Amino acid sequence: MRFSLRPQDDTFYKFFTDAAQNIVKGTAILAELAEPEADVQSVSERLVEVEHANDEITHELYNKINSTFVTPLDREDMYALGSQLDDVMDHIEAAGNLVYLYGLSELPAPPREMVELLNVLVAQAAITVQAMPKLKGMDASLRDYWIECNRLENDGDRAYRMLLVRLFSGEYEALTVLKLKEVADELEKACDAFEHVANTVETISVKES
Repeated sequence: MRFSLRPQDDTFYKFFTDAAQNIVKGTAILAELAEPEADVQSVSERLVEVEHANDEITHELYNKINSTFVTPLDREDMYALGSQLDDVMDHIEAAGNLVYLYGLSELPAPPREMVELLNVLVAQAAITVQAMPKLKGMDASLRDYWIECNRLENDGDRAYRMLLVRLFSGEYEALTVLKLKEVADELEKACDAFEHVANTVETISVKES
């Protein structure tokens, strides 16, 4: 049996879980862009609300870390995990906001590869929210989480590369290509940010095992 002198304050783990649940909401809202006649303005506005809620969670986490003498995990790791979860939501919100600001709702449908990227983000969010509560007990299944998250990130990279091929194939007007590429870049950054979360979870697990 492994013993620890660290306090097991459930509040810290709840912050991570709450942030991950917020991200699930965000990816679900963003995925609406793949639906016919999606309300892009509504998507953008709701993503701003979710992103603001995530900022509040992150600030509360930092305040809790700063006001706690002995934390259940290394402070640097908790700062990193909180920041990386916030980064995921920032990129998701930015992608939805750009679609609205650039008027991309006028397109008949988003490129198939962009929909694939959205699906990857939904899948990454789903496994991340399942993993966060397991941090407290350092559940052995966390290893499955970071392996799967990294695999999904690879899927996202492939979808992103194929999306770039399509964008520069001449199918779209030059200005539309530039707009779509900015959205694609934010989606790809969100995929990467999920991987950073998974890598930090792996680091924490190794340290605490």
